Amino acid sequence: MSFIVTTGVTGRLGGRIAALLDAAGVEQRLVSRRAAEHAPRLAHAVAVSADYGDHAAMCGALHGASTVLFVSAAESPDRLDRHRAFVDAAREAGVTHLVYISFHGAAPMATFTLARDHWATEQHIRDSGLPFTFLRDNLYADFLPALAGDDGVIRGPAGQGRVAAVAQDDIAEAAVTVLLRPEEHVGATYDLTGPQALTLDQIAATLSAATGRTITYHPETLQEAYASRERYGAPEWQVEAWVSTYLAIAAGELEGVSDDIPRLTGHPATSLAELLARERG
Repeated sequence: MSFIVTTGVTGRLGGRIAALLDAAGVEQRLVSRRAAEHAPRLAHAVAVSADYGDHAAMCGALHGASTVLFVSAAESPDRLDRHRAFVDAAREAGVTHLVYISFHGAAPMATFTLARDHWATEQHIRDSGLPFTFLRDNLYADFLPALAGDDGVIRGPAGQGRVAAVAQDDIAEAAVTVLLRPEEHVGATYDLTGPQALTLDQIAATLSAATGRTITYHPETLQEAYASRERYGAPEWQVEAWVSTYLAIAAGELEGVSDDIPRLTGHPATSLAELLARERG
């Protein structure tokens, strides 16, 4: 019997997708490093713990799967190596379709440093010969409230650039559409965005209206951006990733609005205001 492998199930996005597939009665194998302990308990699923970089374990976890949802690994210096190892294991295991959660604007010279890794992963998938679909998500709208510090200020060198942030629920629905009928999406690349591109000033105003808290945006200089993040003691590659996210917004690389969410889900993409209202209940 064929089944779907869903990875990243201990995270917010993978967990959402797994729950939707389970509600549709789909047989799944839930795979992540800590699946045995932390994977959701679903009626039509079994959990298997395996690390992307463990070739033998991953081949076993993927063996027999018809379609695989490939959620990118946690950010790390070796993430691209782990992605390539996963793709190689999928090919060896005989996977028939790979659905990869990529990033909006993935390109070899993307301003956002981690978008370059996503592009390299896409290229490795193409080179593998596996049938694929790429879901290129914009920034998660769900995470925008966390951009504001304790003082209510969003800080970053985004200038007056815009970002078409997308709700994770919309991504999950779009992914399920592809996973249920993968043959209709072979070779497709979908840009998953919100319904409008907003400046960080507009995002701050939307957050203020929704929460009753005064939130503002301070467009940092590049020097300010690096200085304000020094206190976290993060490695250089991670600080570059954080800062370059804002620089990508400033460069206009995250402002494109696509109709792929409506086309895949059958309903309009969720706006930030709608998402915040839904979360308030």
